[in-house]
Amino acid sequence: MAPKVLVSDKLSETAVQIFRDRGIDVDFMPDLGKDKDKLAEVIGQYDGLAIRSATKVTEKLLEHADNLKVVGRAGIGTDNVDKDAASRKGVIVMNTPFGNMITTAEHAIAMMFAVARQIPEASASTHAGKWEKSKFMGVELTGKTLGVIGAGNIGGIVCDRARGLKMKVIAYDPFLGQEKADKMGVEKVELEELLKRSDFITLHVPLTDQTRKILSKENLEKTKKGVRIINCARGGLVDEEALAELLKSGHVAGAAFDVFAEEPATENVLFNLPNVVCTPHLGASTTEAQENVALQVAEQMSNYLLTGAVENALNMPSVTAEEAKVMGPWIKLASHLGGFAGQLTDEPIEAINILFDGNAAELNVAALTTAVLAGIMKQTNPDANMVSAPVVAKERGIDIATTTQTKSGIFDGYMKLTVVTPTRERSIAGTVFSDGKPRFIQIKGINIDAEVGEHMLYTTNKDVPGIIGTLGGTLGSNGVNIANFTLGRSHQGKDAIALLYLDDQPPADVLQKLKDTGLFLQVRPLQFDVA
Repeated sequence: MAPKVLVSDKLSETAVQIFRDRGIDVDFMPDLGKDKDKLAEVIGQYDGLAIRSATKVTEKLLEHADNLKVVGRAGIGTDNVDKDAASRKGVIVMNTPFGNMITTAEHAIAMMFAVARQIPEASASTHAGKWEKSKFMGVELTGKTLGVIGAGNIGGIVCDRARGLKMKVIAYDPFLGQEKADKMGVEKVELEELLKRSDFITLHVPLTDQTRKILSKENLEKTKKGVRIINCARGGLVDEEALAELLKSGHVAGAAFDVFAEEPATENVLFNLPNVVCTPHLGASTTEAQENVALQVAEQMSNYLLTGAVENALNMPSVTAEEAKVMGPWIKLASHLGGFAGQLTDEPIEAINILFDGNAAELNVAALTTAVLAGIMKQTNPDANMVSAPVVAKERGIDIATTTQTKSGIFDGYMKLTVVTPTRERSIAGTVFSDGKPRFIQIKGINIDAEVGEHMLYTTNKDVPGIIGTLGGTLGSNGVNIANFTLGRSHQGKDAIALLYLDDQPPADVLQKLKDTGLFLQVRPLQFDVA
């Protein structure tokens, strides 16, 4: 059955057609997002939900979204999506961070010009029949210092455009390396220095706990007298009350805001102040950008629903279409490793350690890690997946560590999972052979070579004669057929294991007969999703 997508906001017909052309069943109801009750009634039918800003994806809505796998936001901001609730539900949240980069950067530059030359006020005055040429004395941008807070995708474009205007560009961004700064032609500084030196300050960071009111009252008071501040990023980055006071006192010479702490902003402390330019969140509002983000979200959602490729996800590691093809067997292996450990672990898990060796270390390790976690968490939460499992692990206080290393053994690459509980450590390793099939290659430090089947039986024992005969005889006499039989031991007469691939799950009474022999330290039936 084809995946089904609901478009509940205004996306272009071209974007809707992309879904159809890819073989996805799509319902285009651009006004449905405004009716939360009706949306809740129908959302359970859909695998995907494509939105802009009108649709609110709340925890309450997600309670009705039993089949939902992905929410795609055409645009950068996802304030209208409860990402924590989506993660707990196992729903991927995607946005389109690159579709409106140029448009938003250009708007920031336009706002900088507007506040530098007081264009809106001068225009309004002239339209009113006044000719107040001497009233609107502006400043040049050439030679001025522009402080850019956040030098990522959009901030980087602003830096480039500002350098073209012959401005001196300084940037504060904790993730900006010196090499990248040199390549961009900007001076990397700390926030304190940026505040003191900048003639203009423009913000290009997301709204997080770390960036909320990054221009606080305290920081605004540290700015250079006569500074002009531009915010086309997110509302809430600037203390608007404090900025209004500094504008009135003349310490801040002007401000240009496209975003506000409360939107829609029908009232705001910055409104009607002199030399304050305000626009109604127009950063992405160009014909080109609106079309770009709509097409991009349709492609991303289609790729995920049809191929498993994850692009621009906010609550899961991204996996490109090319990676998805290569990583499919490794994702499956990761899930099996987690499933094995999860089914054998009866105690609270304190830590999960994953080693990636050889060519496994060259893959998307973050995605493989989430697959391992999903395999483990599914044993106590059947609905867990690669999105929700990391959330569950975090809520349980589990310490997760990953290590990568170059090839260290006979295999081109492998993964080794170690689960730590209060009383023991349990480890299992696996690889993917050239036929694309995952294999278990080591359990408890004992080397094996076991194909993974839907129904398996794991036993541990001391290395003594009669184990093979007892397993084969007991299972055979009770109608349980063995498809594959793997044995391993640490040393002669020491610890030994057996891993059997069976045609069917062995009945409880057959397992009890094996236990009653007294030969086995552990007899555990296992199940794996090999589809």
